[in-house]
Amino acid sequence: MSSSFASQRFKPSNAAKRLGVYLPATPQEFQDTPITRAELEELETNPPEWLAELRRNGPHPRPVVAGRLGISIAGLARGGITEPLTTDQINELRDNPPEWLAQEREVAAQVRAEEERIEEARKAAEKKARSAR
Repeated sequence: MSSSFASQRFKPSNAAKRLGVYLPATPQEFQDTPITRAELEELETNPPEWLAELRRNGPHPRPVVAGRLGISIAGLARGGITEPLTTDQINELRDNPPEWLAQEREVAAQVRAEEERIEEARKAAEKKARSAR
């Protein structure tokens, strides 16, 4: 027996991940109750004040922190950042980047450049294979 797509329930941890928020900072009711897909879509479409506040000021989970700093989650760990950060803390790091952050941004830029190079090579190989047919 399968449930309908709209009534699928997410554990609070998965719902928080999809919303991009740090679960322990959410209201207790959110942490204790599975969320249906329809409820999750409603939260995304019309976020309540607590959700808007969390997204605006944090604390933010590691994927959000890493994205805002332009580095990987592993880069955060190498830099010693293991706890969630607030928007103010993230902005402070961006305004006064420590040496580890500058190094991690350089690594991230190199990774992106290599990924682009590989993608271009893949496209060129596909084009060559199509023209050889």
